[in-house]
This record gives sequence, C-alpha cells and structure tokens, in this order.
Amino acid sequence: MPDHLTAPLVVEFPFTRSLGPVQSAFLTGLRERTVLGVRTHDGRVLVPPVEYDPDTADELRGLVEVGTTGTVTTWAWNPAPRRGQPLGTPFAWVLVRLDGADTALLHALDAPGPEAVHTGLRVRVRWAERRTGAITDIACFEPHDSTTRTQTRPHDGAFVDPVTGITTPARLDYTYTPGRAQTRHLHALARRRTVGERCPACHKVCVPPRGACPTCGVATTDRVEVGPRGTVTTFCVVNIKARGLPIDVPYVYAHIALDGADLALHGRIAGIPCNEVRMGLRVEPVWTDDGPYPDHYRPTGEPDAPYDTYKGML
Repeated sequence: MPDHLTAPLVVEFPFTRSLGPVQSAFLTGLRERTVLGVRTHDGRVLVPPVEYDPDTADELRGLVEVGTTGTVTTWAWNPAPRRGQPLGTPFAWVLVRLDGADTALLHALDAPGPEAVHTGLRVRVRWAERRTGAITDIACFEPHDSTTRTQTRPHDGAFVDPVTGITTPARLDYTYTPGRAQTRHLHALARRRTVGERCPACHKVCVPPRGACPTCGVATTDRVEVGPRGTVTTFCVVNIKARGLPIDVPYVYAHIALDGADLALHGRIAGIPCNEVRMGLRVEPVWTDDGPYPDHYRPTGEPDAPYDTYKGML
C-alpha cells in the first residue's frame, strides 16, 4: 500500500454580482455610515434587508434607518483569526440586533477576551476609515455602555453615486487527501503510467479511480493500466482566459477515453488547430519534465476511431 498523499489546496475566484434597489441602498448606506433595514407588511424590520419577505415572498421596498447601536443575541469566540477575517487579533463572532431591527446582523466584535462577551451586551458599530459600499464598511462592533435605543425612521434609499454592483473575493483553503485509489493513480502518473481500477460487478475500468464504481457503488481494488493513447469523445473550444493559467485562448478541452478505460477523463488538446479537433480523434499524452501528469494531448496521426467504439462514453 503506497503512502497516502496530502496536499494544501486553494480554491479562489472573484465573485461579481449586480445589486437590486434594496441591496444597493443598504451597501451605499454603509458607505455613508447609515444602516438601513426593510419593513415587512406585518411591521417587522429586517437587517440586513432583503428584497422579498422570507415568510410570504412579497416584494419589499419600504426602507427604514435603524440605529448603529444594538444588543448581542448570541456569540462564539474566535481564538485564532484566519486570513481575510475582519480582525487580526482574537475576537467574537456575534449576532447583533441593531436598535429598531427585529433580526440580527452577523459581524465581528472586538473584545479583550471571551469573558468580556455575553448575550445582552450592548455594542455599537465601529466604522472603517475607508468605506467603499460593502459590509466591510462596518470594521467591527465594539462594547458600548449606552442604554438609549434609537428609533427607526423612513428612508428613501437615495444616495449620490449609489453602489450598483460588488466584487467579492471567494477563497477556500483546505488540505486534500486523495484516498487509496487516487493515491495509487497519482503515484503511477509520476512514472508516466495511467492506472485505473476495474469494477468486479460491471467490469468497467474507471479512470481516474475513485475507490468505488460510480455505476454499481461496489468497491474497486483490481488495478488496470490503460492508455497511454485514447480517443476524443466530446470537446469544447475555450475562448475565455482563466486567471493565472498560462495558456492562450482559444484552446480545446476534451473528454478523452483512454484505450482500455470505460470512462473518459479531461484533457487539453494541442498541436492541432482548434477547428480541426473532432470527435473520434486519436490522441496521445505529452509529458513535461516538471509535471506529474500530461501537460496536454496531441494527435497520433492514426485514423479516427469509429463512432461505435466510444459512443457509450459520451
């Protein structure tokens, strides 16, 4: 049994969305140090505001200004802040019901320790020095000894230069462990071999292997070497350049059925003009000196594979 592999993996991308009138007013208000909620037809004030009533699905447009002070309804202590979190020192995640609101807002509370936090604690907004129209315009909450409750008042949601869209970086850091089957597969790729596993029930060879047949759900242990050549089953031409990917567009990404495999894997096709890539094209891997897997696949020069030989893998 080979050693199980583990590796850090980061999934990161910018998420861009446009804003409707309610969310636009809310985020623009934060830029102007104003917190807005929305009033439902039964009189509740929701903060953060939503465009549709969560109970009735009625459209909501009645904006109101609420206070910048509030009360902690529940909390959890964060002893080790991570990258991108609101504060770089230990803090509490809190749900705060702002004065005049009937729902709570999730944010960070700057407190010296967990002993300083409790349900019912009065807090106030600490505004960021530089505000752009985002939830981070609230830098955090901080304890506040005021007992005065701010009353709500109607707001038309009108601001100069309103925020109409936001781009938020999304990032997920985790450690990936491929498991027994994929560990064997990766060790084989390091030796420029492609190894799959055969299902004992349906006898299909799965590449890359997952440790169980995706059709039968039966554990797979019988290793089978496949390829290295294969057949393009389907493909697409990519015309949008991916961030951080040193490949010029357009390029072709394809499903490739390696010889001896019953499932197609993904691979980039190169060494041929995009408009000449076709179903049935016979290809072979091109390895790089510094990579444990094929950089791309290129045509072998063989005649195209008959459709009947790969139609079951479309």
